[in-house]
Amino acid sequence: MPRLFPLLLLAFGLFLPTALHAANSSKPNVVMILTDDQGWGDLSVHGNKNLATPNIDQLAKEGALFENFYVCHLCAPTRAEMLTGRFYARTGVRGVSTGQERMNIDEKTIAQYFKDAGYATGAFGKWHNGMQFPYHPNARGFDEYYGFCSGHWGHYFSPELDHNNELVRGDGYVTDDFTNQAMKFIETNKDKPFFCYVPYCTPHSPMQVPDQYYDKFANMDPEMKNRDPKKEELGMTRAALAMCENIDWNVGRILKKLDQLDLADNTIVIYFADNGPNSFRWNGGMKGRKGSLDEGGTRVPCIIRWTGHVPADRKIEPIAGAVDFLPTLLDFAGVKAQYPKPIDGVSLKPLLTKDQVDWEDRYLIASRNNQVSVRNQTYRLDNDGQLFDITQDRGQLKNVAQDHPEVVAKLKEVAKQYRSEMLPTKDDRPFTVGYSSNTPLPARDGNGHGGIERSARAPNCSYFTNWKTTKDTITWDVEVGEPGEYEAIVYYTCPQENIGIEIQAELLGQRTSATIKQAHDPESYGPERDRFDRGAESPVKDFKPFSLGTLKLPKGRDTLTLSALKIPGDGAIEVRYVWLNKK
Repeated sequence: MPRLFPLLLLAFGLFLPTALHAANSSKPNVVMILTDDQGWGDLSVHGNKNLATPNIDQLAKEGALFENFYVCHLCAPTRAEMLTGRFYARTGVRGVSTGQERMNIDEKTIAQYFKDAGYATGAFGKWHNGMQFPYHPNARGFDEYYGFCSGHWGHYFSPELDHNNELVRGDGYVTDDFTNQAMKFIETNKDKPFFCYVPYCTPHSPMQVPDQYYDKFANMDPEMKNRDPKKEELGMTRAALAMCENIDWNVGRILKKLDQLDLADNTIVIYFADNGPNSFRWNGGMKGRKGSLDEGGTRVPCIIRWTGHVPADRKIEPIAGAVDFLPTLLDFAGVKAQYPKPIDGVSLKPLLTKDQVDWEDRYLIASRNNQVSVRNQTYRLDNDGQLFDITQDRGQLKNVAQDHPEVVAKLKEVAKQYRSEMLPTKDDRPFTVGYSSNTPLPARDGNGHGGIERSARAPNCSYFTNWKTTKDTITWDVEVGEPGEYEAIVYYTCPQENIGIEIQAELLGQRTSATIKQAHDPESYGPERDRFDRGAESPVKDFKPFSLGTLKLPKGRDTLTLSALKIPGDGAIEVRYVWLNKK
């Protein structure tokens, strides 16, 4: 069977023989805003009367609004598709944590294409496609990075963040902070073309938002509810709506900054979301939410504005998806690329700029593990073989498979081909060390043994706790890419009564140890700011760095083991990270 969609790709001219270059000197800037867990229904432009999003609504009036825009069921897969123009299962991304969120290092990102074309590139927010170099955003084409690389974060008010692979303290509410940094980047690069990626982490949990946004919704009984009101948790809905209004305010700030700098007319602005809503709330009557392969889990808002090029108030009916951003933006910018690997996206430029387009039907895939759902312009075939005419039945209430056996057969063939090319897969990649001067190994990427456990079920910003005996260990599967001397730094907490613990780091036959002589026993925090129960999300603590000494490491793969040689009290330490830093 041929590869998925090769003729379609060739038809749109995506494989170009020329080397990467910009076709003209007047290159448009790009601002791409991505929200996290915001559903199609979380905007007033889509008819939600529970909230007001005037800045995003105005963006849609000034540009193009996609009526059928699709992403993946979860965060990291969507990001991978946007960054590479390829279905996420091709890229090495398998999930959302413990290393499964990483894109393979041989994937080329949209930021790398723009950087090669002379653009300044910056990302401000949630990355979620790998932390350690060469997976870090600074290694994937972004000159500037400010945010966090994990999938979840436990606190949204002045949290610990990553600024170009160095730990820093954030400044204020996280969405406002990311916006401030993005606007600073825009102003710094106003005299040259730039690609500014702003992946917000809201309205993803924890459901934290400043009072000025929440007060409006604190006691609201929403006028519009989920299609199954018994499933809706109103406390969650209220918090999500407040967070969406904060997002809208920040979008307005970015648009105003472009106006102030006289950049608006030469800047492509994109607004979209990474998956369906993170709770059952109003979503246009669609079936499913985040995590689902149905319409409600994969259809999201998408708006593109480029004044003078994209007609105002345009509605785009043909199906499109996150895989299309890379070829579309390179096409708009006049950047021609010879793709190192086949891409699955197509340039949407004709749809966005022309009144009449002969547009060929296509297939978009939603997949989770071995489950596959296929969408063409009219139908969705779900993983159970049910067929729905989405043009007549957005809520997927009537299975019409028996009425259209030929359609079912074709879409099943597409799903089979997708599975054969990309599923199943095995992920045995270690965590990479030595590809940068500093390498963080967070608790998320390690494993606790014996009595050691995570601070919460979700690994992402968790820490290891309940270390009681010298038999307990913490390990990371790592590969040292460059031999040399590395300082091992553990980020720890330790109560006064446990002082005197000797901690050892061992890797590739090398050992170093040191005794902790200073107590550091801060309280955990985060949940007290929640507007709704955070569930499996971890609280946070402020951990203290402590050097265990130096390891002289050869190149190679091994297990980094953290152990306690001596525990004089009734317990050891809590661990957030081990950093291996080149000397």
